[in-house]
Amino acid sequence: MDIPKFYELMQPVLTVVEELGGSGTNQEIAEGVIQCLDLSDEVVSHLHNPDKSSQTEVEYRLAWARTYLKNYGLLENSEKGVWAFSEKYQRGMKIEINQVLQTVRAKFKKPKKNNTNDSPEITVDPDNWREVLHQTVLSLDPNAFERLTKRILREVGFVQVEVTGQSGDGGIDGKGIVKIQEVLSYHVVFQCKRYKGSVGSGAIRDFRGAMVGRADKGLFITTGTFTRDAAKEAIRDGASPIDLIDGDDLVDMLKKLRLGVNVRMVEEVEVDCGWFEKI
Repeated sequence: MDIPKFYELMQPVLTVVEELGGSGTNQEIAEGVIQCLDLSDEVVSHLHNPDKSSQTEVEYRLAWARTYLKNYGLLENSEKGVWAFSEKYQRGMKIEINQVLQTVRAKFKKPKKNNTNDSPEITVDPDNWREVLHQTVLSLDPNAFERLTKRILREVGFVQVEVTGQSGDGGIDGKGIVKIQEVLSYHVVFQCKRYKGSVGSGAIRDFRGAMVGRADKGLFITTGTFTRDAAKEAIRDGASPIDLIDGDDLVDMLKKLRLGVNVRMVEEVEVDCGWFEKI
């Protein structure tokens, strides 16, 4: 059976992750590679070890391909199982397979050394980190903001995230599926607005009108704020509910998910002199 070797899957993995907008789940990457290489049903369904698990041989080799790309420094993965490009990756990059193999294998033959991070970091005051992060997000170009949105949604549990953004689509920028405990699935459409202003109730009504019959729920994301009327309209009785994420929520999510944000816990030691006086 002609199943691609794991190193033959590395370049297709990078291609698929780029097509997905810079990040993707294991399932999305696997489906993309299978389609990209036009693998037959026989190849795709072949099990790696039928006696021990239901993992297919393609999934097994894709796992090794991702691992090599991670150790080579082109991919990184989160606790949620979302894979994304590192800062080292450049769009459209073509890799030398032999170089990847030699570099990664040599890396594990030598004693581990402390990693040095040459990427620029900004240390901000605890009181204004929100403002710095907010301004950083606002400065992103539309394509980068689109990729960031997809990454966030995948991190919080969305699958099959797709950005549509076509004119005449009623304000719907994308869609995805939220899976709950691997049992229930909800189809969600979302709209993203990257600006400093406030979103009014009219935009919420327009968005709700566009989502009718197309999704179970709606999600409206903005780097700005929502007016009080917009917040009321989102949960109006008798209408399809729409969840809202404003600029403050967005930066909180980035901090919680550790996306572009490093949080260092500082230990505080306090001596209780009174305790010694009681000895």
